Amino acid sequence: MSAEDAVRLVEQLAAHGVDACVGGGWAVDALLGEQTREHSDLDMWAPIAHLEGLFRAFVKVGVSQIFPWPGDRPWNFVLHDGDRLRVDLHLYEPLPDGSLHYGSVTEGGPFPAEALAGRGSIAGVEVRCEAAEWAVRWHTGYPARPVDFHDVTLLCQRFGIPLPEGFEPLGSASVQGL
Repeated sequence: MSAEDAVRLVEQLAAHGVDACVGGGWAVDALLGEQTREHSDLDMWAPIAHLEGLFRAFVKVGVSQIFPWPGDRPWNFVLHDGDRLRVDLHLYEPLPDGSLHYGSVTEGGPFPAEALAGRGSIAGVEVRCEAAEWAVRWHTGYPARPVDFHDVTLLCQRFGIPLPEGFEPLGSASVQGL
């Protein structure tokens, strides 16, 4: 997905009153202020209450098909246009205490609203995105892929965040003794 496509989708959501937040790899690049790698999709966080506006916005740009993926949940699924536009949607619900709930009663759980209070830019356009510390956190907890190593390393270097366990570079003290 190009930066221009990502911006167009974010702007379309805003035009439909959707309080969207960029996540995943595009959030990393937004925080860094530059595109550092290619992206196959655009991760988006949105309140469940904005789902109707979200669907209306995406239909305007042709993103209207559900792309079944192992592990899909009602609060996390992929939409696409049948060609190059793919959106990995993450739905949450604001709670009375100001935190946000993602997932079911047994999966996911609450997280602070500040996690989605980052600011960055894609192709020079300012966007709301995941905060750096949370972008790092959400790149862990599963087997890291090369893009995860790339993203986490850049965020930790830029924002002075300690590298999470398992993300130490080759040749570091943790792997030298192997």
